[in-house]
Amino acid sequence: MSGLTLVQASTIVDTALKTGREKNFQPLSVAVLDAGGHLVAFKRDDKSGILRFDIAFGKAWGALGMGFGSRTLFERAEKTPMFFTTLAAASGGRVVTNPGGVLIRNADGDIVGAVGISGDTSDNDEICAIAGVRAAGLTADPGGAK
Repeated sequence: MSGLTLVQASTIVDTALKTGREKNFQPLSVAVLDAGGHLVAFKRDDKSGILRFDIAFGKAWGALGMGFGSRTLFERAEKTPMFFTTLAAASGGRVVTNPGGVLIRNADGDIVGAVGISGDTSDNDEICAIAGVRAAGLTADPGGAK
């Protein structure tokens, strides 16, 4: 099993930001974490809000912590809000349940990390995350009903 490299994380961040600019999205913040939840790479567009790091990190961290993309967290939160209130408390408020937290899988399907993006709509954040992961030659797993 191979881990997420700094080169791959940097490609994810740079491609995600470039995709957002090409699509005229709002300024983005992009955080890439390894499978252990450690920050590997982070960049933010100029004028990205000061809370965007925390939100991007929380999307990625929540996806890793639960083992599925944050789109699944979002869908499940609507159905079982009490569980997600408990999850927020158990995680010290670090889990963000909006789409834009995408698991990163290697060729074997193993989770090697996650990317979280904040700045535009959650759907647009997710588009940029997927583009970044694919550019790094890895598989994006945003979660959601399949």
